[in-house]
Amino acid sequence: MDKEMLEKINKFTRRPFTEDEIYVFSVILCDNDIDRDGERFSDKALDKIAELFVGKTGIFDHNPSSSEQTARIFEAEVISDDSRRTKTGEIYKCVRADAYMVRTDENRSLIAEIDGGIKKEVSVSCSAAKRSCSVCGNVSCSHVSGREYNGKMAYRILDDITDAYEWSFVAVPAQVGAGVTKKFSSDSVESVPVEGDIAKAQDELRRDIRRLAFFNGGHSTADITSVAARTMNTSQLISLKKFLEKKCFGRGVNVQLEPENNISGSTSEFSLR
Repeated sequence: MDKEMLEKINKFTRRPFTEDEIYVFSVILCDNDIDRDGERFSDKALDKIAELFVGKTGIFDHNPSSSEQTARIFEAEVISDDSRRTKTGEIYKCVRADAYMVRTDENRSLIAEIDGGIKKEVSVSCSAAKRSCSVCGNVSCSHVSGREYNGKMAYRILDDITDAYEWSFVAVPAQVGAGVTKKFSSDSVESVPVEGDIAKAQDELRRDIRRLAFFNGGHSTADITSVAARTMNTSQLISLKKFLEKKCFGRGVNVQLEPENNISGSTSEFSLR
């Protein structure tokens, strides 16, 4: 650890820490490849994520509890790998972040698991105001992710990142190379024009509702809400999600170590994957 790195870390501490007191590691937060949900970040989105995640805290399984806080990002950047291509044939890009922890007796085993590659996969929680189709460029359309249209693969492009919340160690991330959770603007799922897409949209809404319910009341609330959502139609699901979203973000629920007075994009929909 050089002097410059230590200075960056100490910007976030209440007193200067020495090299022996700090453990530093790197994580890949997200990339520009198509993930398991048929979505990918734009290059512009990656640049914004790298900017916004500096200073954000790391937790476990997106559990918004102070006891789950483990590390903090002190530096992040977008890197390119010219030798690697995404599923769409583009040069692979990702957000690589450097994080630190204060060495304690309590986190000694966690540090060993990170060094041993056991704790490796991470997932980020952020706000994306735009979710457009790769085929037509529209926010709402009939193109189904994963299908080809005139030789062009359909997927959703995430852009206009407005806020970053936290990053978590997870077992199975949505992105193969890193893992990511997303938060979208409401109009991205308001309209479902094709009957064949309704079931897919409803499944996505139910996933969003479960995770929102979790942030509002934990596992038991998420389980109960999920059962209720099974029999709801699309309109009812959207209404329930908006209610949970307003309840969660409207009262300032925040999963960051340092609370903010205003969470931009607080009217956006919330999805943890």
